[in-house]
Amino acid sequence: MFTDARDATLDGMYLPVEKAEMVLKLLLEGNSVSSIVRLTDINQRTILKLLVLAGEKCERIMAEKIRNIKVQDVECDELWSFIGKKQKRVGPEDEPGAGDAYAFVAIERNTKLVLNIALGKRDQSTTDVFIEGLRLATSPSYFQITTDGFAPYRSAITTTLHDRCDFAMLIKAYRASQEGEARYSPAEVASTEVVPIMGQPDPARICTSIVERQNLSVRMGTRRFTRLTNAFSKKFENHWAAVACWFTFYNFCRVHKSLRVTPAMAAGIADHIWSVRELLEAA
Repeated sequence: MFTDARDATLDGMYLPVEKAEMVLKLLLEGNSVSSIVRLTDINQRTILKLLVLAGEKCERIMAEKIRNIKVQDVECDELWSFIGKKQKRVGPEDEPGAGDAYAFVAIERNTKLVLNIALGKRDQSTTDVFIEGLRLATSPSYFQITTDGFAPYRSAITTTLHDRCDFAMLIKAYRASQEGEARYSPAEVASTEVVPIMGQPDPARICTSIVERQNLSVRMGTRRFTRLTNAFSKKFENHWAAVACWFTFYNFCRVHKSLRVTPAMAAGIADHIWSVRELLEAA
């Protein structure tokens, strides 16, 4: 009895690696799973299995490559999404991961390298895990870190990074929506307040604009984060895989327009632009 050969790169999946690469490219360019099924005639379960496999590989790449990086300015932010249903509709019968899911992101302002990511509720526990991962990603050399006004950053950063950074919060106050504005119009910033928390942060370097701009890239490139669609994640495992794939792709494969190289190349941890296939083969 003869069977089709399985590719070791895909941990025994029957899907040819060329098709797997194409599927990942479509996912990373903002296509939904349903649209990829229509475009490729590949089964939905196969696509989701590939996504989880690629997510595990990308998680390992980030863990192995983003270590002991020398940084100057780090910006942190949280990007909202949801799994299964909105938080207000979550009931006791739903899985623990259902509801709000925030992607915590730390980015180096100068190289645009994403240093660490975490996914979970917007609470102290997720923040602590996120900042502990940021410590592993950065070298002991001194740097400056800026966050928004989310209170759990205070204890997480002052406890975990007290020996290597100056820390400030950039707190924005938003103006209430005016009568007649659309429900989903972007909020207008009424004022900003700079609050030094630890050390002596340089006022000229207190900024979160780069990480906030990254939020747009994620929503454009990852269908699960696109607002007002039915392409949201149904399982935490799939959502985390999509997050890990996107940020690894962003670091190693996507040329940043202002840098003209990838963030990994700008940071000196890669010497060329990686292909999506390299992501599948690297870990």
